[in-house]
Amino acid sequence: MNCSVRDSVLLSCTMERQLDRLCLQFLWDFVRAKETLIKSPFFPVLFSFTAYMAFCLPYIALDFLSTRLPNLRKYKIQPQSYPTLGMMVPCFIQSVYHHVVWIFPVTFLHWYWKPTNLPVIAPELPQVLLQVGVCLLLFDFEYFLWHLLHHRVPWLYKTIHKVHHKHVSTFALTTQYSSVWELLSLGFFAAINPFLLGCHPLTEMIFFLVNIWLSVEDHSGYDLPWSTHRLVPFGWYGGAPHHDLHHLKFKSNYAPYFTHWDRLFGTYTESHPN
Repeated sequence: MNCSVRDSVLLSCTMERQLDRLCLQFLWDFVRAKETLIKSPFFPVLFSFTAYMAFCLPYIALDFLSTRLPNLRKYKIQPQSYPTLGMMVPCFIQSVYHHVVWIFPVTFLHWYWKPTNLPVIAPELPQVLLQVGVCLLLFDFEYFLWHLLHHRVPWLYKTIHKVHHKHVSTFALTTQYSSVWELLSLGFFAAINPFLLGCHPLTEMIFFLVNIWLSVEDHSGYDLPWSTHRLVPFGWYGGAPHHDLHHLKFKSNYAPYFTHWDRLFGTYTESHPN
């Protein structure tokens, strides 16, 4: 009887693991079908820029619509400030310039040094969720230290970080409006963590997408009912209100996503109620 129960448990666990993997295997097979594109030296920069613009577009549309629809204005964190086309275009042009002139050469060197390997088997879902979560926590810590340092050291602020603080009221396209050294530094943090954890390429792609989305949401200027900080309990995640206040007040809320480092270092400020 004991053997039968044990066998049933083992069989159940095996089936669960197979189901978890099967959930992502269809997706991974679809991705691997584009192997020629993914192994191209152009893929990383195209992936990054396309994802960034795709995540920015809904907020760009919201910026134009909310000036005409009063019901949308209540979600604007700073309702007195709306970006104009003249503010958006330079941000877009700078992003294109940075991706072409700086990010592409760096990703090309990475492609040359470490060619992409696409395993046949997809990762298991729990492993993906765990590693994406760990990558986000590591990135949050690294960026917090980098950010705090670049605010506390005047030379670093003026030379590297000041560009990003041009806009006191943020909008989606200000996410990557920064000096090239800031963009490359944060890109390095985002790339090194999946490498150190030995993440599956699919896990790495999912992390990059989540990281880009959360960064855009942070700078969107909107506190929507489905915003990430409303989904994470106990105020552990700051989100757009948390980061918007950093741009407004300048000397607090240095962590990009979570709030624990700001609380521990005494740099946390409560965000605007909405």
